[in-house]
Amino acid sequence: MTAEPALGTHRLRAAATAVAARTACEGGSRWIDTAPNYGAGTVHRQLRPVLEDFPAVRVATKTGFYTRAQGEAAVEAGALRAGLAEARHSLAPGFIGWQTRRSTADLGRADIVFVHNPETVGHGDRDRLHAELRAAFTILEDLAGAGLIGGYGVATWSGFTEDAFTIPELLTLAREAGGPGHHLAAVQQPVSLVMAHPITRALDGRGPLVQARSAGLLTFASAPLHGGELLDLVTPELVEFIRPRVDPAAACLLVAGSCPSLDVMLVAASTRHHWDTAVAALDDPLTDTELRKVLDVLAPR
Repeated sequence: MTAEPALGTHRLRAAATAVAARTACEGGSRWIDTAPNYGAGTVHRQLRPVLEDFPAVRVATKTGFYTRAQGEAAVEAGALRAGLAEARHSLAPGFIGWQTRRSTADLGRADIVFVHNPETVGHGDRDRLHAELRAAFTILEDLAGAGLIGGYGVATWSGFTEDAFTIPELLTLAREAGGPGHHLAAVQQPVSLVMAHPITRALDGRGPLVQARSAGLLTFASAPLHGGELLDLVTPELVEFIRPRVDPAAACLLVAGSCPSLDVMLVAASTRHHWDTAVAALDDPLTDTELRKVLDVLAPR
């Protein structure tokens, strides 16, 4: 089973976000992933008219990072301590609640709110990080219980690879925050030819993607093109080995989207051609055997 493509808005130019979102929704995207700090803080309001026109499309946003202007607004509202407007990241419970309410007001709804790169907190102090995550989860549980958000999750860049937390630990924190009926619903992490460790582990039936899927959580892959850098790194020979007669973007997306236990792959598709490329790339996923061969080629010798 292959992942389904969905629109990720991180790498989109702010001016192109609404058009890209409409194009993706018309092309069948069932998810849009965003964050309040994307597009210099303008993306949420740009997305709202599109989401109103496509009520069946679900939206995931995040909490944690903020722009300077958003930080100043949070300080003025009493959600951040004075002097933290330029810190750009906070998991303080008051800020999590304030930012999430603001996000849902701008978007109109939020099906999932990801705690954004929580591994940046604590500087290696796992006990502190887990305490802050539990407190953030408690706020998000209250918001989910009140019907303001559908659920929450964790979007991480390096939390799993740096052993900042595991899926079982996140589930424990969620149960401590919300009981057995907690609203932890999803995890997001990078999956690509560069960040291939999740693919290797999933092929072996282990790792965070497998554990999350087994626990009933949705699994999202971010950065399948590694911020676009992969297009300059892959060789024609590697592209041909992955799948003959496809272009580099399709080959890279095919590898990430074929990862076992992956539900949604986020693609920053700014045009209909880019979106159609992503959809076509996942029409015929690599088998586990083919995927292992690709990873073997990339393995250090």
